[in-house]
Amino acid sequence: MLGLRPDLERPLPDSKVRYLFEDYALDTDRRELRHGTDLVAVEPQVLDVLIYLIRNRDRVVSRDDLLVAVWKGRIVSESALTSRINGARQAVGDSGNKQRLIKTLLRRGFRFVATVREEQTPMGVARSGVLPQSSRPPLILPDKPSIAVLPFTNMSGNPDQEYFSDGMTDDIITELSRFF
Repeated sequence: MLGLRPDLERPLPDSKVRYLFEDYALDTDRRELRHGTDLVAVEPQVLDVLIYLIRNRDRVVSRDDLLVAVWKGRIVSESALTSRINGARQAVGDSGNKQRLIKTLLRRGFRFVATVREEQTPMGVARSGVLPQSSRPPLILPDKPSIAVLPFTNMSGNPDQEYFSDGMTDDIITELSRFF
């Protein structure tokens, strides 16, 4: 990849900020996007793209900038990047035609153009009806250890291999049950 500009490279920091724009709230701590009171389902990379565009809204973000920030410089196809941009637009009710929030500047990149208000969410401060950690009742631990086994996903694309991922999950549960 040529043209990476380390001076413009801004990784996704761990700060706990809520970005408010139109009737959307993007909570970087919880990694969730809300439209009014509704939770908007967003893929993790789409959310990373959206966060990066909002955090860098004062400038045009190039494709290379996004590749460095979201994909950590890994080589990805143009269609993967385009689908994540389209996903970010769809998540905030924008479209490639209107571009009222995420603007494409031909041969230059993208820019988040909506008016954004930032809200810091320091630890221990109640927000959205959530009690600070110190005010919550302590969790009661069970007498026996417990573990959850999540199902494996068949990533081969071959539906005939579905039994393999189900079998792996069952085998792990069976083996773990011998210890508990």
